[in-house]
Amino acid sequence: MLGTELMIVAALFVATSNYCMRKSIDSGGSTKAFLMIQFFLVFLIAVLLNPVRSGNYQWSSSMALFGIAGGIVLVFMMAFLGKALETGPPGLTFAALNASTVMPSIVMVCFFGSTFGYLYTVWHGLGSIIVLLGLFWAGWQTRGGAERKANWVSFVTAAFFLHVIFLVFLSWRALFINFPDANGLLLSFDTEDVKSQWFMPMAFCAAFVIQSFIFSKEKRKPYKGEVVYGIFGGIANGIGTFFMIWSTEVATSFEHAMIYPLFAITIIVICNLWGQWLYKEKVNWKANILCMLGIVIGTIDWKVLLKL
Repeated sequence: MLGTELMIVAALFVATSNYCMRKSIDSGGSTKAFLMIQFFLVFLIAVLLNPVRSGNYQWSSSMALFGIAGGIVLVFMMAFLGKALETGPPGLTFAALNASTVMPSIVMVCFFGSTFGYLYTVWHGLGSIIVLLGLFWAGWQTRGGAERKANWVSFVTAAFFLHVIFLVFLSWRALFINFPDANGLLLSFDTEDVKSQWFMPMAFCAAFVIQSFIFSKEKRKPYKGEVVYGIFGGIANGIGTFFMIWSTEVATSFEHAMIYPLFAITIIVICNLWGQWLYKEKVNWKANILCMLGIVIGTIDWKVLLKL
């Protein structure tokens, strides 16, 4: 069960990165400088994990541009996530973000269907409904004035759907790898393009450049706390990414059906725990359990499980 264990470790590091993001706000700064530093460090780590680790330095302008498009989505998703953290409960904010993992399958089915292995079942629909019910239940009980709560809901909703789009980009890229010569992928990449390892590095490079421009509008140097937590958060995020990739490489068929929902659920639990213990957040555990149940039902590959 090495794949499962590695995915749990990946979730622990990503949850740590999330905590660092919240601490950057506590230090008197904002998430803008934190994200700039984190994106730069994750860009460097992505270079090490992809072209350097694989030994494939082949450049593809098409795949690089595809990565840049994903990076643009990523930077705006993180910007809205940062605003949600500044206005609402941290544990629930990260829970809502990770609950979005049930949605990409719906988008992929709509665009590509069964031709490329995407089928939408009653389990997907049921899981999505349960997740949304859990989020609504948890969000309804968040503390704060009506205006502050409305702002938080707006920011976390934007982050939720932008995260869905980013996950769709990742799934879309996987289709290019598995079906490089097929029609119907909306874009055309040749076999050499899909071998390129520069998708993720360019996504984080684009995010870093845009985030640097956003932070430059504040016309100040990053505070010490923003730098410290940005470095720790970036390293933790990069290590989490490494363990996630490793997990997908060694997971069995049974584990592949479960590792992604396990990753999301572990992050939700850990972020809610530190939100409750360190920020006295009133966590609605029943609502969170409902969300986690929806993630399991909506994202587990039941077709694989039933064959085992």
